[in-house]
Amino acid sequence: MASSSKAGSNRVFGAYEYNDHTKYYGQWSKDGLKHGFGHLILPDSTRYDGSFSKGLFNGLGVLRFPDGARYEGEFIHGWFHGYGVFWRADGMKYEGEFSGGKVCGHGLVTYRDGNHGFPRNEGVFMNCRMINRKNCPDVIEKARSMSNSARTLIQQNTKKYHSSK
Repeated sequence: MASSSKAGSNRVFGAYEYNDHTKYYGQWSKDGLKHGFGHLILPDSTRYDGSFSKGLFNGLGVLRFPDGARYEGEFIHGWFHGYGVFWRADGMKYEGEFSGGKVCGHGLVTYRDGNHGFPRNEGVFMNCRMINRKNCPDVIEKARSMSNSARTLIQQNTKKYHSSK
């Protein structure tokens, strides 16, 4: 691992390529775990940019898949969890709550053409299926806010990283 450290900091910044060709560059804990802000690129080109804790996606981040799908929002213990926005490769979008990596809670589905379906696909979802129609504008706004905050975090930290090289 190539690294640098700031005086008084418990985090080291560095890059590492694993045997399977997974690449990580970002902050590390003193115990050698991904911890803080970083970028992870998997061999299949899946890419995560965002916060890590104890080696796992945790906090705000953006996960991009090779097929064009992506998630922006909150993560806990490596899973989509909390508020966020998920775009499928076909252009369909879900804005709302996630739990354990699944669409679960209040949210809104938007199709590629901008249509929400008829009747409107807004309500309570469980295991990726709507189980109850219900207006939830506050949840949708929170999901959009977390998505925007994740993108902002990446922009700010990427600029910080490139300016410190």
